[in-house]
Amino acid sequence: MIRSSKSWQAVAVASVAGLVLTACGTTDEGGSGSESSGGGGGAACDVKLAFFGPETGPAAGLGKPIIQGAQLALDEYNADAECAIEMINYDSQGSPDEAPALATEAAGDESLIGIVGPAFSGESAAAGPIFAEAGLPTISPSATNPALADNGWDTFHRVLGNDATQGPAAATYIADTLSSKATFVIDDASEYGAGLAEEVTNGLGDVVVDTDTIQAGDTDFSATAQKVSASKADTVFFGGYYAEATILVSQLKDAGFDGTFVAADGVKDPAFLDAGNDAEGSVLTCPCIPNTDPNVAEFAEAYEAEFGEPAGTYAAEAYDAANVFLDGIAEGIDNREEMLEFVNGYDEAGVTKQVAFDEKGEPSEVHVYSYKVEGGEIVPEGEIS
Repeated sequence: MIRSSKSWQAVAVASVAGLVLTACGTTDEGGSGSESSGGGGGAACDVKLAFFGPETGPAAGLGKPIIQGAQLALDEYNADAECAIEMINYDSQGSPDEAPALATEAAGDESLIGIVGPAFSGESAAAGPIFAEAGLPTISPSATNPALADNGWDTFHRVLGNDATQGPAAATYIADTLSSKATFVIDDASEYGAGLAEEVTNGLGDVVVDTDTIQAGDTDFSATAQKVSASKADTVFFGGYYAEATILVSQLKDAGFDGTFVAADGVKDPAFLDAGNDAEGSVLTCPCIPNTDPNVAEFAEAYEAEFGEPAGTYAAEAYDAANVFLDGIAEGIDNREEMLEFVNGYDEAGVTKQVAFDEKGEPSEVHVYSYKVEGGEIVPEGEIS
């Protein structure tokens, strides 16, 4: 097991002591009871967790490592538990349009006491009121729009820095590391992309020579590419996701742009590398810890051993988010009200940071890192100060 907290240690002691009846409510005949643990000393049973985000669709590449990071946490917990915990996947495809119906379905399942997600900002905004009304705690490993924490939802939490920190960090990198004299800012009109682009624009000030908006799902960005070429920009910042970025970066090159393409965490996916040489030299910012960081080395090794591939974007953050809920379950919490109280007061070491939340659900620690596409790979550069 990668991480050991006091609550997990308590479960291990209970298991060694043979307290199976107390922990799971089983009978001598092997039947299973449904008595409420209520945090009374044994691990809770008959409860579930869920992932909420894209499992299929155009953003599935970003959802996959989140699902697998959370699954790794569950697999480790279940290996030592008397009662296995199930994770349900609510496949929103990352769409705000799909989110409300799925959120209503999740809210109606009383055995569901915690959600890892929602993964994206738009679907978080659409589903958040429903989760808040149901008192269903959520911990997003990846939704970064700052406004999500300003809605008064006491159920909302995230384990990563928002775009009010990532945007200025990207602007700092563009101004200080790239020494840009002329930056063109593009967004995809999504809640995530537009918000992030605004933060970068505000951070760069007069360095921004022009802005433009494309639409997610489109494939012809030649008009925007021509605007960039005419602006003589030495840098382009794109607020959006990898599906559009992969096409956009190539069309920018075709239009004569030879500067640096900069994007954020929504583009940090191996699929962006499908742009081939056009992606070379691109810079990606992300409030996600690199696998090369010593703090996540053991997690990264365990992840690759289980899934046969390196941990992707936000896998480690999803692992931390799932473990918050699992620590509560290990302490016997079997209902949403007590789980929400537990999450709100949580303060334990995770693999990405010390995991704790302020009164708005924001993380107590924030770090933003830069990555660069080199030799057909996304390579970490370091933390942006």
